[in-house]
Amino acid sequence: MQLIKTNFFLVATLIIGLLSFSDEAFAFKDGLKNLKVLVYTKNGEGYVHDNIPYAVKAIQKLGDEHNFQVTVSDDASVFTDDNLRGYDLLLFPSTNNDVFDTDAQRLAFRKYIQAGGGFVGLHSVVGTERKWDWFKQMIGGTFVWHPRFQQYQLKVIDPGHPTVAGLPKVWEKEDECYFIKEIYPGIQVTIAHDLESLDQKEKERIVATAGPYTKYYPAVWHQDFDGGHVWISALGHHIKDYEDPVFLQHVLQGMQFVAGKLKGLDYSKAYATSRDTPVRY
Repeated sequence: MQLIKTNFFLVATLIIGLLSFSDEAFAFKDGLKNLKVLVYTKNGEGYVHDNIPYAVKAIQKLGDEHNFQVTVSDDASVFTDDNLRGYDLLLFPSTNNDVFDTDAQRLAFRKYIQAGGGFVGLHSVVGTERKWDWFKQMIGGTFVWHPRFQQYQLKVIDPGHPTVAGLPKVWEKEDECYFIKEIYPGIQVTIAHDLESLDQKEKERIVATAGPYTKYYPAVWHQDFDGGHVWISALGHHIKDYEDPVFLQHVLQGMQFVAGKLKGLDYSKAYATSRDTPVRY
């Protein structure tokens, strides 16, 4: 009789656990439903990635499939307090260099983040607004160099994180291994470049640029910063990435993760009066 009771308890516990997991998984999966996403594509002077229109089309398709609204713009005038109140999440796909025209637009962007907004950045987003310290901290750093485009390995280093669910633990991929400087210590890395899998013809420069990172180097990370919720993937150089189901799952899960943290904008928490107002840690 005791054995039956014990088995019943174990089965019941397992069922409850599975139901709880299913509820959480469903909530995460459905987190983008009815949200409004602004995809911003403006680039400053310098290199412009040809992947941007492909990224836009991919995000629009994800929006159709997962019931979130997508607005696309390359006009910096969209960055006003009143306009940004209409968006739950901002996504910058391979933006580069200065993407705002005025400091008033930068301040509007920062206040949106402070109000609890969500931000997703892809690939060369780490080369955006290179002269604005606050933005570089929010992104997690700023671009310095990458080895040539090649096939190499990425390593999931936080396998329990929801954004890596279903992804290969060792991801063989053609891409650019981006190195950044001014790395912000608050970022939480989920996927890393495996430096030993890169072409060793550039080993000397790789070692010099990687600094204290000897085997793995940040490739994908997230953080809560200055009131907002941020997920960054330095991956996604090639146009074919935006038709690759694995890469699109990667992006979608990053967006879903940020969406799951959103609690609505509260501009009473937006304390900045200039783009460079000191962060209140």
